[in-house]
Amino acid sequence: MPPTGRSGMAELGRQSYSIDAVNDFDPFFLELSSFCKAHALGVETLIHEAGAGQMEINFTHGDALELADRVFLFKRAVRETALRHGIFATFMAKPMETEPGSAMHVHQSVVDMVTGRNIFTEADGSPSALFFHFIGGLEKYVPPALLLFAPHVNSYRRLSRFQSAPTNVRWGMDNRTCGIRVPNSSPENRRVENRVPGVDVNPYLAMAATLSCGYLGMVEGVKPSEPTSDSAEQVHDDLPRNLEDAILRLRGCEALSTMLGELFVQAFCEVKELEFATFSRVISSWEREHLMLLV
Repeated sequence: MPPTGRSGMAELGRQSYSIDAVNDFDPFFLELSSFCKAHALGVETLIHEAGAGQMEINFTHGDALELADRVFLFKRAVRETALRHGIFATFMAKPMETEPGSAMHVHQSVVDMVTGRNIFTEADGSPSALFFHFIGGLEKYVPPALLLFAPHVNSYRRLSRFQSAPTNVRWGMDNRTCGIRVPNSSPENRRVENRVPGVDVNPYLAMAATLSCGYLGMVEGVKPSEPTSDSAEQVHDDLPRNLEDAILRLRGCEALSTMLGELFVQAFCEVKELEFATFSRVISSWEREHLMLLV
C-alpha cells in the first residue's frame, strides 16, 4: 500500500508530476537529499511518477562503472532513510498488481578515449554508422540478455502491454512505446535509451550487458530495423515472457557468453534456475481460489 504523507492520507489516484504529492513527503526527501549530496551521488531530478507512491529519480551522466556505484549506494540510502521515517522503500519491478511497475532506463553514448568526441555523431552533426550499428546490436542481443535486465520472477509482471513498459526491442525517435528510444538531443549529446531493464536489476550487470549488446552491434556491423514512428504497444513477441525462457535464451547466446565470461553466464543461469524451481513449488492464492473446488 502507498504510505501516508504529511496530510495523513494515502495516495489513491494518479499524480504524475505532481509537486504537492512529492511535498507530502518533504521530511523524507529532504533528509535523503542531504545524504545524496554528502555521498556525491549526482541525483539530478525528482518527480512523482504514475503509480501511487512511485517516484522517478534521474542521475547525471558519467562513466558506467562509477554510475553503477552511485545507483547501488542510492538504493541503500533510500531504504535506510525510509526506515527512519517509518515507511518502506521497495525496488521490486512490480510491487502492486494494480499499479505500474518501476524501471531503470539506461541512457548510453560512447566517446572516443583520445578526443572525447561522441562517436554516435559525425563531424557535420549527422548520426554516424556506429550509432545505427549500436541500435542494431541492442535489437539483436537485448532479447537473449533479458535475464540481466529482468532477473527475477516478478520482473516479468512489469513487462506487460499498456503498462508503460516495453514488450519489444523496436526503436524509435523519442518513442516511449519502444524498448529502445532515441531521445531528442543536440548532436554532441546523441544517445540511446534502453527502456527494458527493471529497477530490480543489479546495476553493474545491467549496464555491462546493455553496453555489450551495443558493442557487439558495432563490431558485427548489425543493421537496425526501420525506426518505429507509431505505437509499438501491439508488438509483444520480441522478448522472453518469463524467467525460464530468459535463462534458455542467455544460455544459448555464444556471443554474450564470450563478452560477459562463460563461467559467469553459467553460474548466473544456474542460480536463476534454482530460484525459478523454488518459486515453481509455491502454490499461489489464485490457484487455491480458482481451482481448489472448481476442477
